[in-house]
Amino acid sequence: MQITALKVHQWLNKWNSVKFSKNENREKPKEEFLLFTINAGILKKLSKVYPRRADDLRNIEIGVQRKHDPDRSAEIAQYVHFGYPLSDMPKAQKALKGNEDLLMPGWLPTAIVANILTAKTERGGKQIKNSDLITILDKNDTAILTLPTSVSDPKWNPDVPPIEIIDGQHRLWAFQQDDKIANDFDLPVVAFINLDITWQAYLFYTINVKPKKINRSLAYDLYPLLRVQEWLEKAPDTAQVYKETRAQEIVEILWSFKESPWKDKINLLGDTKKSIAPGRQIPNITQAAYIRNLIATFIKTSVTKGLGGLFGAKLLDDFNLPLSWNRTQQASFIIYIWQKMYQSIKNCKEPWANSLRRITKEQQANLFGEKDDFNDLAFTSPFSLITSDQGVRGFLHVVNDLVYINSNSLNLRQIKWTLDDGKLEDKVESADIEKTIKDLFKSELNKFITTLCDEIAKFDWRTSSEPNLTESQRKSHLVFRGSSGYKELRSQLLTMLQNSRNIQVRESAKKAFQELGYGN
Repeated sequence: MQITALKVHQWLNKWNSVKFSKNENREKPKEEFLLFTINAGILKKLSKVYPRRADDLRNIEIGVQRKHDPDRSAEIAQYVHFGYPLSDMPKAQKALKGNEDLLMPGWLPTAIVANILTAKTERGGKQIKNSDLITILDKNDTAILTLPTSVSDPKWNPDVPPIEIIDGQHRLWAFQQDDKIANDFDLPVVAFINLDITWQAYLFYTINVKPKKINRSLAYDLYPLLRVQEWLEKAPDTAQVYKETRAQEIVEILWSFKESPWKDKINLLGDTKKSIAPGRQIPNITQAAYIRNLIATFIKTSVTKGLGGLFGAKLLDDFNLPLSWNRTQQASFIIYIWQKMYQSIKNCKEPWANSLRRITKEQQANLFGEKDDFNDLAFTSPFSLITSDQGVRGFLHVVNDLVYINSNSLNLRQIKWTLDDGKLEDKVESADIEKTIKDLFKSELNKFITTLCDEIAKFDWRTSSEPNLTESQRKSHLVFRGSSGYKELRSQLLTMLQNSRNIQVRESAKKAFQELGYGN
């Protein structure tokens, strides 16, 4: 099967000074792209756009086959069959009876934007087979595309498909495998050749976000590679968008989710002693401080001194790409590690924990009522460092650092999620959070997190104002106050963890300590 394509030359001389880099997946692209039409069913096969099996490796698709919203594709399918306005009516097929005058053409004239892979290209550790390649023959202002012979085989299922869809995936999903019109419907395609995934992310952003077609926060989940693009960091209208928006979303979920140890324990509304009810305690940490702490730890997009943010930076594994977790998965992970930490503190019999529990209720006002399931005073007390600004950052830093270092061995990319991790999220549902947290408890990292939290709970988490401290203890705890307290607490926690009996915790703590230069 052959297709004739037009060559479109779009290249300015000044673009030759653009910073190209093969190591950063932004190699110089070709100075022209192709324009052609192709049958919708054939394009689906060539780009492997069809429902994934449960055993499919998700990490192969990172950065190329993006997240899919089934509802959006179903909406487009209705439009193709019936046009507008019938497509907006529930059960359009039934609605057609008596409304035949509303039947309209469902044209899709906007081009699908794609990338044609060339020989030896790798995706997810697998190389495209020569028999699966599309060959391109130049002919002056046109090109002849010869499709792989296997495309006509119903069982053809390449490990690495010859085409990647950059924009328009939902239009392709609208054509089901058993839909007869898929073989009668042609789509216009703009195809780049061997375009690096960084440029694919750039194209997706400029097509979908710059004209404000979709929410920027969702774009960072659709294309996780966008989180680490330097040009986005420096753009005046996008700087910090992902970090600040995502951090605030996670904080609000932490504060509102019923099974979160932080339920109602974050000063979200700026409460003061005057505004809070009599006998109630002001939460130990503000929303603004919590947001700053998440941005400084899990959502950090850069990798400095060998350490990056688990949700923002490229992982140090074979894929060298950011973790593709969406906001439900990210928020669930933060809740999950705090659930584990709270349980470790609740089970803790260290002198510091027992000391906080001995302080009378008159000295530490009732914080959240008798029905609160996370009310152990070793955690909730105003004299507990773990729930203060410095304590939260210290805990988040250490968990992020050690999980980031062990991200490959903990198989973070292979976690089996109950929910379809490809669905585009308009909002985060509590039921989805519950299911995702359960998935984390079943994952390979659960044992590591449990051990790590048990070790962290051995630290003396009392503030310098705790009434039962001796004078020497009070002085030693004063170092955690102020902005310098962040570094000091992180250093002391890593020092303590280097004495862990667990070799994975011990060795990764040593590595983090050395990378940060604390031993110098």
